[in-house]
Amino acid sequence: MKQCTKCRNCYEAITWVCPACGVAPPIIDGRPAFAPESAIATSGFNPEVFSELASLEAGNFWFEARNQLLVWALRRYFPRMLSFLEIGCGTGFVLDGVSKAFPEARMAGSEILSAGLPFAAARLGQAELLQMDARRIPYQDEFEVIGAFDVLEHIEEDEGVLAEIHRALTAGGGAIFTVPQHQWLWSVTDEHACHVRRYRVGELRRKVERAGFRVELDTSFVSLLLPMMVASRLSRKDALADDPNAELRLSPILNRMLLAAMAVERGLINAGMRFPIGGSGLLVARKIS
Repeated sequence: MKQCTKCRNCYEAITWVCPACGVAPPIIDGRPAFAPESAIATSGFNPEVFSELASLEAGNFWFEARNQLLVWALRRYFPRMLSFLEIGCGTGFVLDGVSKAFPEARMAGSEILSAGLPFAAARLGQAELLQMDARRIPYQDEFEVIGAFDVLEHIEEDEGVLAEIHRALTAGGGAIFTVPQHQWLWSVTDEHACHVRRYRVGELRRKVERAGFRVELDTSFVSLLLPMMVASRLSRKDALADDPNAELRLSPILNRMLLAAMAVERGLINAGMRFPIGGSGLLVARKIS
């Protein structure tokens, strides 16, 4: 079900024209824009980052390992998922991986900056793509699962976003999140990415539960590699200041070794281990109220 972002009327229709107030979102680059004032520039992200990400994601151990972990979690907790919305889909790298794992599911992706959507469109054939602000989602009781992967840390009003996600999910639907963890890991990389926080352990869980969810999985990841991550950020502080993506540019051998370590970590999580600390956190929850 659609929800008008102006009058908040809920309606069923093929088009985005609200039958109550007659308002329809403008079209930017062929896609509906629900927050057009933020489509070109926002304090939360730099549009130029999308081209950088598009060149780094495929094959890089971090992006590949995160995708594998997310697909594992979706298959385990939502094996019959038929509709999925990714908030902050960026270049479409994650959404493409999810669509391949769930070929029968309806896929949708949103991004606040319209500059990211052409990259996603190039990767995805049938996915619905729209420009929107996660603080005002134009759906009501619409998706079985909604994901936000390294998105919430960009938004001051993260609890408002969780409430919007809750509203846009069907009864009993689920949500899946990844976030960077531990404020003591804050570095120029976070500043470059326009983060407003790194989450404390347990912080996201408490916020998700307050929003009306039951948490089904809560674990850190990038845990086995945490000492290496800390050492890299301390020893390469000056290099990261000049090029915050330098830590993603790795030799092929090192990249394969790190990907293998992340595979071991995923296997341990699959076996039931939950890591108390790690560079990132993964949380899966289900709507209960």
